[in-house]
Amino acid sequence: MIPAAFEYVRAGSIDEAIRLLAAGGEDAKLLAGGHSLIPMMKLRFATPSKLIDIAGISGLAAIEVAGHRLTVGALATHAALADDTRLHAAAPVLWDAANQLGDPQVRNRGTIGGSAAHADPAADYPAVLLALEATLQAAGAKGTRHIAAAEFFRGMFETALDRAEVLTGVTFDAAPHSAYAKYHHPASHYAVVGAAAVLTLDGGAIATARVAITGVGERAFRATAVEGALVGVKAADVAAVTAACAGAARGVEARSDTFASATYRSAMADVYAARAVQAAAGR
Repeated sequence: MIPAAFEYVRAGSIDEAIRLLAAGGEDAKLLAGGHSLIPMMKLRFATPSKLIDIAGISGLAAIEVAGHRLTVGALATHAALADDTRLHAAAPVLWDAANQLGDPQVRNRGTIGGSAAHADPAADYPAVLLALEATLQAAGAKGTRHIAAAEFFRGMFETALDRAEVLTGVTFDAAPHSAYAKYHHPASHYAVVGAAAVLTLDGGAIATARVAITGVGERAFRATAVEGALVGVKAADVAAVTAACAGAARGVEARSDTFASATYRSAMADVYAARAVQAAAGR
């Protein structure tokens, strides 16, 4: 498996990366950790004419916690997220996802920005960012745009990023009652089904719920019917939580492959949504 020929350049700043993207044409691609793009290049599913390496740009890997607001730089690695005790306390749903993602090699090189921008339908972070109602920052020639996660993920490998924009980071509010649960593919460790849950609790009952699913359809999605059904449910009532999570993927056209059928994925969405909600409620 050998990629097609390409030109390689390194960008020393965000502005330089934007200029290189604009000059590189439709086939120029950004390279961060490389664990999303390079496998596709080896299979020639992607054949960029130019790779623009942004891994050395300073200031894009910080993880900041300021009160109830968190900011994660696009070049923060999965390993850095998995090791951050502040994240474990303030937004355990993201901490869970980082710890369950890939293997040590992938976690040490792959980045949250690269994963989000790649928008694989079985990636973990899209569901997490949807459940957190995160905002993603994109820098381009016209300045910085702030894009809600609900608007960012548009389809399979498709996002709201313009061709010459660079994803620089994500921000979101603290979500201490949150969790991510995943059935991972044994070979790729991508999500066959993954569920992210963010709750607020009131006297032992669920006051609000945000539940997002990945791995089932062509993109991650919010299970809005489940979110409504969970309101008022006692968090410790396992049977009631399970019942509220039924039909998590209803209305979504589920994908099917040699590992898992569409029917199986839809059924597992219920199971993992309930597991994520129960884990979030227990924190």
